[in-house]
Amino acid sequence: MEKRNRNATIAWLVVSFAVFIVMIGLGITMRLAQGLRIEIPPNTFYALMTMHGLGMAGGLFAGALSIIWYIISRTCKVSLAVSWFSWVLFLIGAVALLYATLIGGFGPGWYALYPLPFINAAWPSWATGVAIIALLIMGVSWLLYQLDMLRAMAAQYGASRLLAWEYIAGKKPAEPLPAVILIASMCAIAGALGTLSGAVTLILYLLKWISPGVSLDALLLKNTMFMFGHVIVNVCIYCGLCAVYHLMPKYSGRPWGVNRITAIAWNATLFFVLFAYFHHLYMDFAQNKALHIIGQITSYGSAIPATAVSLFGIASQVYKSGMKWRFTPTAFVLGGMGWAIGGVAAVVDSTIMVNSYFHNTLWVPAHFHTYFLVGYIFMFFGFLHDFFNSKAERFAISSFVGMLVGGYGFLSMFYLGGYYGVPRRYAAYTAIQVGDIANKGALFASLGALFAAVFLLSAIAFAISLFAGRSKATAEAVATT
Repeated sequence: MEKRNRNATIAWLVVSFAVFIVMIGLGITMRLAQGLRIEIPPNTFYALMTMHGLGMAGGLFAGALSIIWYIISRTCKVSLAVSWFSWVLFLIGAVALLYATLIGGFGPGWYALYPLPFINAAWPSWATGVAIIALLIMGVSWLLYQLDMLRAMAAQYGASRLLAWEYIAGKKPAEPLPAVILIASMCAIAGALGTLSGAVTLILYLLKWISPGVSLDALLLKNTMFMFGHVIVNVCIYCGLCAVYHLMPKYSGRPWGVNRITAIAWNATLFFVLFAYFHHLYMDFAQNKALHIIGQITSYGSAIPATAVSLFGIASQVYKSGMKWRFTPTAFVLGGMGWAIGGVAAVVDSTIMVNSYFHNTLWVPAHFHTYFLVGYIFMFFGFLHDFFNSKAERFAISSFVGMLVGGYGFLSMFYLGGYYGVPRRYAAYTAIQVGDIANKGALFASLGALFAAVFLLSAIAFAISLFAGRSKATAEAVATT
């Protein structure tokens, strides 16, 4: 069973990694176009932007779920059939989405805010329908995957124990709850609710596509769409943290369990992450003012509990542990740092007064690229290195140096763009006649593409290190027998 579970996990991880590499390529193409290094028609640019956003978030989310699925499979009876069925559904949805965007030209952005996909669209109607159905198929895949994980954990530990409420109540359980079960439960619950929110939105979109005369509430759909997007992006990072909690004790030799503070922190995070998405709607003055206030409070609140206990926990694992700085713990520590940096930038942007200046600038993609690219991705790669038992430490570390240089260089161009007021979602900046924004935007885009290319080549080198390290591990195993 262990081998079959590994094979299923490998299938998810390979697809997730492949999607990530392709989406970086699309991102570099867009930055080159914005930097006037290549010429892309605006309609093509927005189709690439749509595929990049949806593909990156969806592909990494799928890989993140496979991480917690594999971790809990060590102690819980997860369904192998559900895993493979979900994988097939995800693959079908991903291919259909590629067809809708890159062939059909579907290009309203990942958010596809109503009524944008349906009014004076620059792409054929069939592309809208294919994109909606593709996203629904992927949503069903994620939902089945997460519900089966919750079922398996509840069967093994009891549904009432999954969020460690007994620790909050001050009771000492006879059987300690592993920290990874608490975090995986939080991820699956929040992820399932976010996925359902997206599914409801897309079902309404499908109804609109089938019956164009149907009228929908644009503000309501914006709320449900952003709840979906915000939640799955954050859950993705928390899944990466689950890998950190699971594997750091292996390298430090110290346990990392659940206590009352940890239980309170992750339960608070579950609550806050479901409502923090309101900060995406500060510009919607029709939205009830109370929801803006809730968004401000929960945005600040969501940044503290899990971050505090996780970063303190990582420091506690490292401090005077005598741990050898192999690739996996190094990637975990620097991934935690990247997550924190991106989180601070996100909190800055989620402040209402600051958001009124930064909302439509490159500061926004700067912060979410930060906690994805040099946060979650480093955790993801740390897990991959351990999962494949790679022995190519020097090769992996060398590629990691390239990713650090490329990643932070790329992100710096986004932050500088945000600081100088360069707008986001522009295919080109040439028409902006405000100060020197057009020139700065093109310069930052060109340099950003260069740094992103360094990151891409380094990520590919890391993938090669996994195969090289796996071959080395096999050769060593044979030599000792």
